[in-house]
Amino acid sequence: MTLGRPELVVILPAYNEEEIIGKVMDDWARELERLQINFEIHAYNDGSKDNTLKILKENAAKNRKIVVHHKSNTGHGPTILLGYRENSDVKWIFQTDSDNEISTQLFEEFWQRRKGFDFLIGRRVVREGPLSRRFISFAARMLIRIFYGPGVHDVNCPYRLMKSDVFKSAFSMMKINTFAPNVIISGVACKNNYRTLEIPVSYSQRTTGEVSIRRWKLFKGALEGLWQTILFRFRM
Repeated sequence: MTLGRPELVVILPAYNEEEIIGKVMDDWARELERLQINFEIHAYNDGSKDNTLKILKENAAKNRKIVVHHKSNTGHGPTILLGYRENSDVKWIFQTDSDNEISTQLFEEFWQRRKGFDFLIGRRVVREGPLSRRFISFAARMLIRIFYGPGVHDVNCPYRLMKSDVFKSAFSMMKINTFAPNVIISGVACKNNYRTLEIPVSYSQRTTGEVSIRRWKLFKGALEGLWQTILFRFRM
């Protein structure tokens, strides 16, 4: 770990989340400070068209542990992969989304149970949402089981704590335009028999903001992501 770097970096992608992003940032900073963790929150603004970037900068001005990155819109997958690559020198990386669908209060169990594990991932319970997204999640789970092996149920869950040095090579191997890097990371953990712990997390449907990809574009992207996942398996 580079001198001066924190033990934990939280990767938080954001796209058009002006209604909730301020609360999300405050909640995470407050919770991590309560747990007395040496942390930084790295928020990646993925080309938002609203006031998300302005609010992020205001939060960063008040808290030196918040680092804001602004980039053109490339989508959720490439955004978090960029965050993983740029912070792979810290001991632990945690990724969650900025939509407030999974509570910050659930993180304490992940952090307390991290010893002895390389990969701790949430398993969403009481999950609702569009049928299309649930079908894609099911397809991704089956794909990982077939090509990488069993071991992770909710393979695309955006609530995951990763030991950086274990996954660093996978981060660098993936193409920067990878649609679903989190699915591949779950597959890598299964294939390499990394010490993995799944923890149930309560999930509620977003009530603010907007998703960055919809309808047929979602299916097109998902198909590309599934194909990328298969190809990555044979590059390992």
